[in-house]
Amino acid sequence: MSGSTTDSAQASRGGRPRDPTRDGVIRAAVLHLLAAVGYGALTMDAVASQAGVGKATIYRRWRTKQDLVIDIIAELNQAEIIPPDTGSLRSDLRDLLHALVALINGPAGAAILSLLSTVPHDPTLAEAFRGGPLDGWQHAFEHVWAHAAQRGEVPPGLAGTVLAEAASSLLVQRWLLTGQPVDDAYADAVLAAVLLPLLTSIPSR
Repeated sequence: MSGSTTDSAQASRGGRPRDPTRDGVIRAAVLHLLAAVGYGALTMDAVASQAGVGKATIYRRWRTKQDLVIDIIAELNQAEIIPPDTGSLRSDLRDLLHALVALINGPAGAAILSLLSTVPHDPTLAEAFRGGPLDGWQHAFEHVWAHAAQRGEVPPGLAGTVLAEAASSLLVQRWLLTGQPVDDAYADAVLAAVLLPLLTSIPSR
């Protein structure tokens, strides 16, 4: 999410500026509780207890549960989404897919699963997803496509195409719909059997 969007959202909710020393434990507490009990049963008291902070610490910065979860989701995985630049498309995609696997299998992935039924009914939460983790992953893949085009590995303009969307779709489908394991080996199989053949079949411009 852009700085201006984050700043305006936080200003609208009020509260004291964040204390970076508490952010990590509060974020971890929220993700843990979302995965354990879901959004509906999440309470500010439970977050404070899980994080080991006073309730006043939570309420000084977030007026409601929705404000708290929106802020956490808007920043979710942002620090970990680092576009790779290994010098080859294959390696870049492999690193990015492995990072996505780590997200899926970590606390953030479990929390996202618990929120999926809530997001369609909460426009503000949906926007936090779009402007936070989804935007971050999109930019990371765009970075990979752009660098691959500069090296002549793919034609320019690949970002935003159906083929580009396919890069992560099989992992996400397996995660959300089938319940089967999503691991590095599966990501490597998708890369070798699906993505690279598709990418090498693109006619040069």
